[in-house]
Amino acid sequence: MATAISPFGTQRASRWMPWVGFTPALVLFALFGLVPAIGVVVLSFTNISGIPGVPWEWVGLDNYRFFFTGPQAQENWAILGRTAIFSASIVVIQNAAALGLAILFTQKLRGVTLMRSIVFMPTVLGVTVIGLIWLLFFNPTGGPAAAVWELFGQQSAFLGDPHLAFPLVIMIQIWSGLGYGMIIFIAALQAVPSDLHEAARVDGANAWQRFRNVTVPMIAPGITANVLISIIGTLQTFQLIFVLTGDNPYTSVLALKIFTIGFTANATGSAIQQQGLASAISIIQFVMVGIIALTTLWYLRRRETQL
Repeated sequence: MATAISPFGTQRASRWMPWVGFTPALVLFALFGLVPAIGVVVLSFTNISGIPGVPWEWVGLDNYRFFFTGPQAQENWAILGRTAIFSASIVVIQNAAALGLAILFTQKLRGVTLMRSIVFMPTVLGVTVIGLIWLLFFNPTGGPAAAVWELFGQQSAFLGDPHLAFPLVIMIQIWSGLGYGMIIFIAALQAVPSDLHEAARVDGANAWQRFRNVTVPMIAPGITANVLISIIGTLQTFQLIFVLTGDNPYTSVLALKIFTIGFTANATGSAIQQQGLASAISIIQFVMVGIIALTTLWYLRRRETQL
């Protein structure tokens, strides 16, 4: 019987050589992932401002108490609620639309490749580019949306309207991420064996029954992936909102509050940043994302086994 030869030479070398390959990645992860994460946890218990030369001290849980019970507690709770609405709206609408487009674009249609490319195009654009495009579109003094609005004798500030800005931001966020979810669903749909649909059709199942009992169980992992990506992404996003509306209280979400407090202004609205408080809010965001993501993953994995 032939003896297996290790690609690393001796048996001893085969045990430690893989770690040589892993070491650079582990070092990079520690330097740029683990160390900063630990640093944020430590800074959340201080009142550090982030400005060189300004003294700071250990304050314990004061930052956390300030967020939930301080002078701006009511606004902070509103931001938490707005963040949940922002995430839930995008997760449901974006994934439903992405699945619908994926089903449409897996049919034998003329120009389907071009249509896929058009839908996916916003995904490759930068956040600033997307924001500027929509700022021009919703320009209240000469944009296309204003021109259409005027045909009905109406005027609107659009992204400056406190009642309209948040729904518009949600719509733009859905538009910008729709192509990514669509591609995942297309890949999942193309992996479904056509024989299963044909067998269900022969058994008399209509289109909805084939979708519900054949397609959905087969693409369940794709649904899980898309939902988790959407949840984690939307609970952490702020760049597009900041480009579209700035630090607007009507569109502010948790990630945007972290950015503004940590790098632009503190909770009292002065020009002094408070990175200690921002770090504490980051930990709150991390716990929030972790709980929601893990709960969703547990539920969706359980549904996969049931389907």
